[in-house]
Amino acid sequence: KDILDPFRFVVEFQDSRSYNGLYQTTNSDVNEFELIQGYGELYFKNALGNNRPLSIRAGRQALELLDRRLVGTNQFRNTTNNFEGYRVRFGKKQNDWDLDTFAFHPVTRLKYQFDEPDTDTWFYGGVLSLKQWSQYITIQPYFLGRSVDGDPYNPVVSARKNNQDIYAPGLRVYGLFGNSGFDFDADINKQFGRFGVTRTVNATRTVNGKKQNYTYQQESLLQHDALAYSLELGYTFDHDWKPRASLYYGYGTGDKEANSGATDGKNQRFDAFYGFNQPWSRNDYFSWDNIHTPKARLEFKPHEDVRVDMGYNAYWLENEKAAWNRAGLQDRTGKSGNFLGHEIDIRVRHKLNAYVDWSASYARFEPGSFTRAQDKSYNGVGPYTSQASNFFYFEVSLNAFGDGKL
Repeated sequence: KDILDPFRFVVEFQDSRSYNGLYQTTNSDVNEFELIQGYGELYFKNALGNNRPLSIRAGRQALELLDRRLVGTNQFRNTTNNFEGYRVRFGKKQNDWDLDTFAFHPVTRLKYQFDEPDTDTWFYGGVLSLKQWSQYITIQPYFLGRSVDGDPYNPVVSARKNNQDIYAPGLRVYGLFGNSGFDFDADINKQFGRFGVTRTVNATRTVNGKKQNYTYQQESLLQHDALAYSLELGYTFDHDWKPRASLYYGYGTGDKEANSGATDGKNQRFDAFYGFNQPWSRNDYFSWDNIHTPKARLEFKPHEDVRVDMGYNAYWLENEKAAWNRAGLQDRTGKSGNFLGHEIDIRVRHKLNAYVDWSASYARFEPGSFTRAQDKSYNGVGPYTSQASNFFYFEVSLNAFGDGKL
């Protein structure tokens, strides 16, 4: 990588396919032979002094920021989030401070064609990491934003999109409580801006002296006003297996009314941007919106190359009238309550050798009062939400070049 310095480049392809499935494939499963990363980089090793580099990247890129809940590559899924644009980084994570900035068009995944950037959308922001005040704690003030130049009245219905400007300042603080064995991670994000929605409007007009009823589409720009935070406290025991026990609580707002955009002109559902949903549920049932959830987890390493983690999670709607989006369920009256259910999970990961890794996981979700109330099994159509679900996967990863540690 030093041969052409300061110029560097990266090329990464991914071929995502699905076979013998029972359900219709989506771009979460299929994205055939696709360029995931293809960018050039100017890398100046000591541009800012004190072994602090300057990196300038342009092109197609995949990245993860913060704890991946807002920006992640989504590795659990069969396809990858990526972007086209620019990324400038001042310093590196080994320095006592660094600043990571970017301005991207998100890439639209097309299952069988070459992916295209969404040039109507800009996703931009910066993350400042401060470590100079403590060897144990990192402070990360950050800002994320998304701007959509919408086209709500496009004659092609599938091409319509609403205008949007969301601004999301936040603060993450994480680290260790000295040498006590305790660690913590706290994050809070406040969102504001405007959020476009299109509705059908009923109207009356007079034609040749006669009144006629008709409908038309109209975009309204709602005030976006949302909040999310997460808190985690862990303890690592002094044992050869390095067991770590942790407690976690996550919260994300939903709309305050069943149709609040029409009644109060606000959109209060938190936008998790391009985040990774696996931290919320091994089943992938939940995302960081209209939710509050406590979790308890235990992880340990019974062998140098084996990792085991397990947990218990419970879930409630932040507002019982707003939708559980990942499941497509909603009770606009709020009479079903807000308890969604609880989940237990266990995962084993094993590094077999330098070329082969495998993992296996099991999760069981028990529906709560809200979920059971949405059951429509009696009509043979569904949804069938009164029964528990069981999820198992086995995954093998092969690396032709090894892990580089031999």
